[in-house]
Amino acid sequence: MRAVIVGAGPTGLYTAIALARRGHQVTVIDRDPGPEGGQWWNRKGVMQFHHPHAFRQQVADALIAEMPEVWQGMLAAGAVPISMPGQPGVPAGLLSRRVTFERVLRAAAEIEPRVWLRTGHVDEVCSERGRATGVMVGGHRVDADLVIHAGGRGGRLTRALRAPGEGGDCGIAYVSRQYKMLPDAADGPVNVPFGVLMMYPGYVVAVFIHDNRILSVLIARASTDRQLAALRTQAAFDAAARAVPALAAWTDPGRSRPLTRVLPGGRLYNGYQGQLNDAGRVALDGLIYAGDSVCTTNPTLGRGVATSLLQARQLISLLAEHGRDLTSCSLAFDSWCGAQIRPWFTDHVYWDADVIRRWSGQDVDLTRPLPSDLIMAAAQADPEIAKVVGPYVAMRALPNSLDPVQARARALYATGWRPPMPPGPTRDELADLVTAASSRGYPADDGAVSAVATPPLPSSGR
Repeated sequence: MRAVIVGAGPTGLYTAIALARRGHQVTVIDRDPGPEGGQWWNRKGVMQFHHPHAFRQQVADALIAEMPEVWQGMLAAGAVPISMPGQPGVPAGLLSRRVTFERVLRAAAEIEPRVWLRTGHVDEVCSERGRATGVMVGGHRVDADLVIHAGGRGGRLTRALRAPGEGGDCGIAYVSRQYKMLPDAADGPVNVPFGVLMMYPGYVVAVFIHDNRILSVLIARASTDRQLAALRTQAAFDAAARAVPALAAWTDPGRSRPLTRVLPGGRLYNGYQGQLNDAGRVALDGLIYAGDSVCTTNPTLGRGVATSLLQARQLISLLAEHGRDLTSCSLAFDSWCGAQIRPWFTDHVYWDADVIRRWSGQDVDLTRPLPSDLIMAAAQADPEIAKVVGPYVAMRALPNSLDPVQARARALYATGWRPPMPPGPTRDELADLVTAASSRGYPADDGAVSAVATPPLPSSGR
């Protein structure tokens, strides 16, 4: 079967390699031409490309199961596997920048027989008698029996062929900055597998450990918090990094040096959109959506690439099962995504809305079900809750797995217990620091970054 995949991100590249290894001919089309040498890759259309990423166990499992040489290529390029507690050698994820991850995956796709990478903008999906027959790229037609739209949530390519999506702006914005660890410098403190995650009343900070001794520091705030918006200036960001102990430990000049300017991030969105049209039918036989074009979530917990590759693996399996009956494949995939992917979207929508409500100064609302973050926090004080929270945090159990401990967590909060605030400034204290630093005349960063060299990729065994 001839397949065209729109989008050369993790979903598109992974799916292309997997389908090619099953005998299909696959053309991947992306408007970005790919990296050039070892210099900075200004990835077109991917705002979050140089912002921090966490690659979960689902990503490691997908690579090892389908393309183990790509997994080994990641390690050879400097990515670091996360081990399962008490299970050395069992990968629980991967510490890597998105640029390193995509470089290795793209390099594998470029040498994969029956995969062709093409640069261009897909103008439309071609169809005849209700069936997809290919795409138009820059006025030229690329024929196909199957078109997979893995081009992200923002594309207008096939908007009229699906029912409107759910979700929207989650009310959170962020900035980040990359640092390089100095030779022989010891790592800073960690409290989660990928580095540091600390939630304060009014803001969130994180440290993401990456490949080749590079790390990212992230600070997130409410989108409406205009005072903390000044964190996009270098002076304000540096002041905040010094004031938050967990960030200060990693960004201490004796431990690391800045590798980029402060990178402003866009607003964060939660979105879900199925395969079907307004009438509840597959609008075009042979057109299937996957990855971010189905689901996007607040990236705080690194669920984006994980849910995308879970989708990719399921779609590959369903294509093998349904063969040329692509409508039944779309229906089966839509049903599976509704059961296995949509709950993560719903979880984030409820969680984020409650975080924004609490950031505005309101207390825990015990008249409604607790959001997942409060149940996770309650695990600090109740080992029985912790037993249930673990599989959910690892995405080995869906969000409804927390339902059995809802009452137990609510009873804990009803006693007056609240999650202890991590060491560091309150939101108001941070705002004062940011205002003072940004008023000294430092200009806002314009989003430009230094040219960061990336180690050459190892040769593939294929």
